[in-house]
Amino acid sequence: MEHEPPLVRDVFPELVAELVELLREEGEHWLSICVWDVRMVGECGCGDGFCQSIRTAEHTPGQPYGPGHRCLPLLPATGDLILDVVDGRIMYIEILGRPPMRRGGGGRREGGAVQQLDLPA
Repeated sequence: MEHEPPLVRDVFPELVAELVELLREEGEHWLSICVWDVRMVGECGCGDGFCQSIRTAEHTPGQPYGPGHRCLPLLPATGDLILDVVDGRIMYIEILGRPPMRRGGGGRREGGAVQQLDLPA
């Protein structure tokens, strides 16, 4: 049996709580519910220090999402949060220009430090 990626809410609970609030403010009630169940398929992997973006679904990098795609910029207090949504499914959470996120219970703790998860880039 293949291991499922962790829920974003388990890895970054503060991020998901913020997303729920911002989505509600934007009138995106359905997405504010859906964001609780998105999985962390991988990190962006671009290597830019200002980027902490998360892939929440499999998608070929550099390829357009196609029909049903919409880009949903949110209005956080700091930095940028932008969602790529396809047919009501959150595919990508773009996280730019924000302080480093603290990992919640989804990270592995060793010697008091939270370690990176073994996720595909």
